Amino acid sequence: MTMWKDILFEKSVREILQGVKYDPAHHFGRPFLTAYQIAIEFSLRYPEDFKRIDLDVGGKGKGKHSSLAQYIARQLSVKIKSGILPDIEGRFISNTHLQKILFNHGGETVESSLTDTQHDLSMYRFTGI
Repeated sequence: MTMWKDILFEKSVREILQGVKYDPAHHFGRPFLTAYQIAIEFSLRYPEDFKRIDLDVGGKGKGKHSSLAQYIARQLSVKIKSGILPDIEGRFISNTHLQKILFNHGGETVESSLTDTQHDLSMYRFTGI
């Protein structure tokens, strides 16, 4: 069984994206979360599953080539493209004029490893009700 199914990532990610606070009256709709934000929230909401995965949230300077953020981004991209997740939308934020993005992971600063590179940062949102 794949890690995606074994750990129920789809259910967990959907809950994270559905739980984003926003003003439903605003015409922009629900905000996007980056793969880093999803990975951080996953680690905080589901600590036992996070331990089982044995992947860091990710970030610049970790010295590893695979991370939970990278895994989530790859899985969401594939499943959105194939139509498996029609109620989750993916987009990019451009790296143009962007030096760094920092995230707070329980008091630890996580810096995106994608900023100031040729790769744009992926972000996702729930589009259903």
